[in-house]
Amino acid sequence: MLTKRIIPCLDIKDGRVVKGTSFTHLGDAGNPVDLANSYYKDGADELILLDITATSEKHEPLAGVIECIAREVFIPVTAGGGIYNTDSIRRVLMSGADKVSINTAAVLNPSLIKEGASKFGSQCIVVAIDVRRIDTNGEPRWEVYIHSGQRATGLDAIAWAKQAVDLGAGEILLTSMDADGHRLGYDNVLTRAISEAVTVPVIASGGAGTPEDMYRALMFGKADAVLAASIFHYGIHTVREIKLFLAEKGIPVRI
Repeated sequence: MLTKRIIPCLDIKDGRVVKGTSFTHLGDAGNPVDLANSYYKDGADELILLDITATSEKHEPLAGVIECIAREVFIPVTAGGGIYNTDSIRRVLMSGADKVSINTAAVLNPSLIKEGASKFGSQCIVVAIDVRRIDTNGEPRWEVYIHSGQRATGLDAIAWAKQAVDLGAGEILLTSMDADGHRLGYDNVLTRAISEAVTVPVIASGGAGTPEDMYRALMFGKADAVLAASIFHYGIHTVREIKLFLAEKGIPVRI
């Protein structure tokens, strides 16, 4: 079995890390470079940096922040926000990121996934999918949202994930907007549905509150990696603590 990954996420606004609930009520969580360095030293497998206002405010991703972090940490870094074309993908990768995360631009222009994968390799292209759950006649389905969760698209999350992978996405970053920031556990039904539908790794995001939540996302949700933010930012749990817990449960992790 492949090693499972623990990934802290840094949502960045105006040069600071922020965190809220269900993409609202954002509060300051610290300096991105300091936090990234701390998580690296604590054993994080990767880092994800998301400039959450780059798309809505139409500005470039924070290349300076990426450069500073890339100089201090020696684990894969994924960066996203404000990526519209292959030129912006190139700039983010040249600034020190190993992968780019695209969300809104991928939905509005799906060919960007194919173009990015062709030019830089599928391993560099992470398609982020933000979703809300809709229960229809007792059966769950999930709708894709863009523009930092502000705009519904009508797209079915499972169908979109399949399409993204067919176009060349090398990984799916899947966030439940309903669970985000509430620390009550991931939407494992959603995670499992996507994981079983695609052939690339799936990162579960939204809802981490305890090490047990992560265990369930990896086991029942069949995720390849678990992402968390607030439990790390506010010192509720550490990366090392979670890895030791998972190892005791028989989950292969890098200690």
